[in-house]
Amino acid sequence: MILIADGGATRTSWSFIDDQSVFHFETEGYHPFFVDARYIAQSLQKALPGTLARHSGNIKAVYFYSAGSGYSKEADAVLEEGIAAVFHNAEIVLETDLLAAARALLQKEAGFAAILGTGSNSGLYNGSHITHNIESGGFLLGDEGSGSYLGKMVIAGYIRGEMPKELQHLFEDRYRLTPEQLINEVYTSKTPNRYCAGFATFAGDHIHHPYCRALAIANFDDFFKKIITRYPDYQHYSINTVGSVGYHLKDIFIQVAAQHKVRVGNIFPSAIEGLTRYHRGY
Repeated sequence: MILIADGGATRTSWSFIDDQSVFHFETEGYHPFFVDARYIAQSLQKALPGTLARHSGNIKAVYFYSAGSGYSKEADAVLEEGIAAVFHNAEIVLETDLLAAARALLQKEAGFAAILGTGSNSGLYNGSHITHNIESGGFLLGDEGSGSYLGKMVIAGYIRGEMPKELQHLFEDRYRLTPEQLINEVYTSKTPNRYCAGFATFAGDHIHHPYCRALAIANFDDFFKKIITRYPDYQHYSINTVGSVGYHLKDIFIQVAAQHKVRVGNIFPSAIEGLTRYHRGY
């Protein structure tokens, strides 16, 4: 019995695999920059399906692909300690969410993989490992193309009065927040990346409005200009993506990619099904 986890900042998708069956479930996201080991353990214990909770000691290995994994020994220790507190007898194997995306999208073929979810990342994959990665910078320094980046643009447009009046009224009816309250929420949230990403859905829900469409275009254009075009020979590769932002706004993503003369390959909403195929060997 093994577990595979695709851990983003907002949610973690899990796949339980034994000799004859597979089933999926979800928990919240466990980014080690924003939560500690105790929080992870408590959240996992509450969220595990009943049968799995009763047999957690029988899990032989947990392959945990995570946003935040690989940045430091301290961040990895948070993940490992939190997971090991629930799955006492399992080997804990930590890998990056970018490797999860590459394996899900490309299996054992070489190519270009990207994440466009709450956060963003990208890299060249040789069929086994990531060989070249341009750092996205994370929530504070970058994450172009992501939900948090788009959400920050939505928030900024509202608090600065740039948002058209008809959208401003819809925004106020939906969220019931003044600009001052909104700023306070951003700066006091325990998970500001996740909080800001929540406002990307406003742009998505009104994507046919020219203002929201322009924000989505700018989000992806920054992703290509500031990150993708910095890879050597980037136009030689098709770009494959996982994540809700790339998936739900894929028409705009494909349009912007074409403007940068980049071909688009697979676009998946999440990595977990592809990861399951990878670990099962087909």
